[in-house]
Amino acid sequence: MELDEVIRRRRMVRSFEDRPLTPGTIERLLDLAVRAPSAGFTQGWEFIVLEGPSQTARYWDVTLPAAQRESFPWPGLLNAAALVIPLAHAQDYVDRYGESDKAATGLGSSVDDWPVPYWLIDTAMTAMLLLLSVVDAELGALFFGMFEHEQAVLTALGVPDGFRPIGTIAIGHPASEGNSPSQSVRRGRRPMANMMHRGGW
Repeated sequence: MELDEVIRRRRMVRSFEDRPLTPGTIERLLDLAVRAPSAGFTQGWEFIVLEGPSQTARYWDVTLPAAQRESFPWPGLLNAAALVIPLAHAQDYVDRYGESDKAATGLGSSVDDWPVPYWLIDTAMTAMLLLLSVVDAELGALFFGMFEHEQAVLTALGVPDGFRPIGTIAIGHPASEGNSPSQSVRRGRRPMANMMHRGGW
């Protein structure tokens, strides 16, 4: 598939078939995702992978208890074959920028020295590459936030302190039903002329 087709075909999938991925799929997708750029080539990201019903259930039991599932508007989401949680680690960036080749930046003492949290930016770039790689593999994906469940998920999955999830990515085979576009899509895309400012604002 050509890159422009992958980008144009990318959609958020909220309903999946109840079937597994081919073995090795997640590894191949993540191998592409980690080709994302990172400040100082720090690569301060980690990924929790939950694959198969017994593992993904650990996530859903924390974020969507059984009593709430009857009213959940996207029941097919729970059929996703895998959940990937990209985690950013700020301290890796502080440590990297304390090394001799980066020390002159003044970013190697504390997270507070960073005017922009590149650990979140870089990890978000891996997430975007993962979403695009999923499309290229003719699968579907949904990126969604943890919001109030973040700490409970980290605790349930044994994630050490200092790691910040940027969200969760559900991956699987898209279902033929239940994947109508979000109502938000009705807003339409902003015209390029309203977003692009040539030569300045």
